Amino acid sequence: MLTPNIALQINNFVAQKPRTIQDIAQLISKNWRTAESYVNQIAQEQGTIATTTFRAGTKGGLKIVYWNLISKNQSTFQEVLFQRIIHARHKKDFSPFDIYQYVEDTQKQCFLEKQEHNLNVKQDLISTVASAQEQVLIFSGDVSWAQARQQEKPLLEAFKILCQKGIPIKIIANVDLNAQANVTRVLELNQKFGKELIEIRHHQQPLRAFIVDTLLARCKEKYFLKTALEEQFLFYSITDKDWINWLKKVFWHFFSTSVSAEKRLKDLETIKAM
Repeated sequence: MLTPNIALQINNFVAQKPRTIQDIAQLISKNWRTAESYVNQIAQEQGTIATTTFRAGTKGGLKIVYWNLISKNQSTFQEVLFQRIIHARHKKDFSPFDIYQYVEDTQKQCFLEKQEHNLNVKQDLISTVASAQEQVLIFSGDVSWAQARQQEKPLLEAFKILCQKGIPIKIIANVDLNAQANVTRVLELNQKFGKELIEIRHHQQPLRAFIVDTLLARCKEKYFLKTALEEQFLFYSITDKDWINWLKKVFWHFFSTSVSAEKRLKDLETIKAM
């Protein structure tokens, strides 16, 4: 069983430099199969470490475990973007266009929509989210998308599909009184399916984005055209794996140091009771 102490040992060990599964097995005095299962569990639940295999598919293939959080080895402009994001609290404080501008033209797409909750075919978020095979990570604010619909179909239908497939969903959101009902609604899916696949943690940050596996990152921001009569939303789709992996590291930076939604909801109840 992976205990918090063992997870901490592995994290500290890998943070120093990349390790093999056998290195980790020796560290925790377990066989390599157990060590590998612990590594996979930490990677999925905490995001602090990840693996890559050299010479995959050959007899000499070697799986390496490496530190997966933001490091000082990132490019200068990525470091500037990272610092801007972690020091911002509201979506108006940072535009995802500042990320989008660095992505190769062939690996990005941008489009406008007039409505946020009435999702149309152009966005097609239900199919996008439901297509996940490994994991979905979500940067959110008040989790307003919990009430979103695509035509007559609720977005949460995609979450139900993922729960049925056993795909984990990790979310960072501003869990306050305004978001309480939405957060509760999403977490209720865990009870419905009898699995703790959806995890929400509290953190105020400026990004609004869905990351599906390492295939797609879809960011959103409000866009005000002086010639438009109504509020519009800009959506940025990124398929560049390097940038998606960078966004995932930003996500795990927030997630790994944030308070659980359950704890926040419990404390919010004491405020409502006053």
